[in-house]
Amino acid sequence: MPYIIDGHNLIPHVPGIDLRDIDDELRLVEVLQSFARRVGKDIEVYFDGASSSGSQPSVRGRVRAIFVARGRSADQAIAQRLRRLGGEAKNWQVVSSDHEVQRSAAEAGAGWIDSPSFARDLEVSANVLPADGADPEITPDEVQEWLDRFKKKDRPDS
Repeated sequence: MPYIIDGHNLIPHVPGIDLRDIDDELRLVEVLQSFARRVGKDIEVYFDGASSSGSQPSVRGRVRAIFVARGRSADQAIAQRLRRLGGEAKNWQVVSSDHEVQRSAAEAGAGWIDSPSFARDLEVSANVLPADGADPEITPDEVQEWLDRFKKKDRPDS
């Protein structure tokens, strides 16, 4: 299930990123890129307050960053995106603690998760799943240990 994320709503909940940082959006996109690679999901993240010249979407890997021009909010852009998705919205998960955004998600039939919970998911996946999406390497000694554990004793020879 792909994600639609209210970027400035999520940033305060992600350790190491602060809304006062000049590069807070870029840093969040980097965190989301790593997460998207690990879990194999596409992400759209919306940020408000962009200058009209900086409002073109930026795509990095599986993450599409949308910078909403001043005069509109990310909340409005997310609601519009959900309406455009129509029945497909049910296949998306919206990340925000903003009640208006959550209501837009529910009305469109999309799932939603609050920002603190999603931030915890980001941390957990970073600590559990490898960044390249591959299975952790298992050493030959570990394989042998498991074979020995599960080998039946007194197994009759065929």
